[in-house]
Amino acid sequence: MQVINQNGPAESVLSTKPEPVGPSSSVMPRAYLPRALVVATLLVAYVIFEWVSFIHEYKGLPITPWNPGLGLVFALMVIGGARYGIVLFAGVVVAEIILLQSNLKWPIILGISAIIAAGYSTIAVVLRKTLRLDVGLHHLRDVLILLAGGISGAALVALLLCLFLLANAQLNLADIVVAAGLLFIGDAIGIGVITPLALRLALRGRKSSFRSLRAMLPDVALCVAVVVLSLWAIVGSEKVDDFKFFYVLFLPVVAIALRNGLDGACIGLTVTQLALVGLLHRYGYDARAFAEFQMLMLVLTMTGLIVGVVVMERQNAEGAVREIEALLRTKEAEAAHATRTNLVSGMAAAIAHEINQPMTAARALARSAQHILRSPGADLARADSNLTTMIAQIDHAAGVVRRMRDFLRRGRPHVSTIDIRSMLEDTLMLMRLEASTNQVRIELVASAALPPVDGDRTQLQQVVLNLVRNAIEAIAEARQVDGRIRVAASRLDAPARVEISVSDNGPGVDSGLADRLFDPLTTSKQEGLGLGLAICASIVESHRGRIWLQSRDAGATEFRFSLPLEQSQAT
Repeated sequence: MQVINQNGPAESVLSTKPEPVGPSSSVMPRAYLPRALVVATLLVAYVIFEWVSFIHEYKGLPITPWNPGLGLVFALMVIGGARYGIVLFAGVVVAEIILLQSNLKWPIILGISAIIAAGYSTIAVVLRKTLRLDVGLHHLRDVLILLAGGISGAALVALLLCLFLLANAQLNLADIVVAAGLLFIGDAIGIGVITPLALRLALRGRKSSFRSLRAMLPDVALCVAVVVLSLWAIVGSEKVDDFKFFYVLFLPVVAIALRNGLDGACIGLTVTQLALVGLLHRYGYDARAFAEFQMLMLVLTMTGLIVGVVVMERQNAEGAVREIEALLRTKEAEAAHATRTNLVSGMAAAIAHEINQPMTAARALARSAQHILRSPGADLARADSNLTTMIAQIDHAAGVVRRMRDFLRRGRPHVSTIDIRSMLEDTLMLMRLEASTNQVRIELVASAALPPVDGDRTQLQQVVLNLVRNAIEAIAEARQVDGRIRVAASRLDAPARVEISVSDNGPGVDSGLADRLFDPLTTSKQEGLGLGLAICASIVESHRGRIWLQSRDAGATEFRFSLPLEQSQAT
């Protein structure tokens, strides 16, 4: 067995180097024991498969309706290399002597075994090393290469065996066509049905990810029932042309392939082949009938495998798309949080700036009230007025802190009725210090009579903050000393909506980016993630609105987004 890297060479588990043994030691290195055990197990499995596949001899050739043992060993040779051809060589020798009790001489038996082992070992090496076959059969190309290799290998070995026996006077020219045809069909079916199943099972849990047998159990049970009933109706009729109804078997095999991909196709084909050979043997069909059915089975095998791998490719592609979409959503959420987090330092300065005034005023008012109350003949009305004003200043400072906390709060969106002008004023307050630092003036044009909208105040603040911050950064990067940003809001009809615009006199937007600004990972900043505007678009769309670039010209860059009004507000 090997661990296969889909895009690289195989790493053999069985090729562990033997531990060094001292010159006086006669003990077999322990590293050889697992390999010998695997080889012995495979040899026993090959012989058992040959026995259950009703092997018989035709003019010295070991003929079987299908060759599952070859399919199993060929899969091992594709995975582990040509050295496992020794299992095939030994298996053929044992089958000739024990199962067939062949009367052929030893040199001929060894010659037959050597041709079979060398032929399929060569094909396996060509598939793995030259054609770069992915042993997990993840793509249509790999299945087609395996089928082409198995069919060509079966044809080559059949031809070489016939020529070998012809040279040794075991066959005559009239026997070659019959012998080669029977041998070719059995070997091709063995590789086509068993090898893909063995490859997928051998790599289960690694690159192949063989589907759970428990998950496929209902489909497999239904496939078995349909196949057995169909074959019993076809084979049990014992008509001369009963094989013409073989096309009925395409239905269960294609159905399980469509539902479960290549793994389902492999199991469906194995079930069909086992049932077919068993019933043909049960009703005593001759070699000619066997060959006719097996030729049809070869067509069914190719069809089922191709359908299965195409379905698997599509499932894998859809799974990859879902993973990418989930990753993108995660990154968008992380970027949204990172955007809020990155604003903390600027917002902290903004908080200090905004709180400084009311707190300074409150302190002065408190001292004044204290002085008044300590004076003889205190003016209580004046002290009360100072305390009232001081409380208002403290409430103002508390409101600044509360709005900042709401903006940074994480969790589910909170839908409420939003006063547009108030929302814009609070948002721009957060950016005032950063704008002043970069010598940028911000102007707000919004009527207090604008109708309210329903939505998440914090999320809409984030959209405005992102657009304003982008404008500030663009102006600062262009080193403009007279930067201006204009934030405007107005009501429009047909349909009823509130439209908010953010315009600036910065350097404009590059024409190559203009059409892709709201796509993820699109940015003109050297250290930007390219997710800010994509997040803005997602937020606006979640509010049933839309966002767009109104103008990309230098000195007149403008972004707009609109939010729909409820029907009651529109009227």
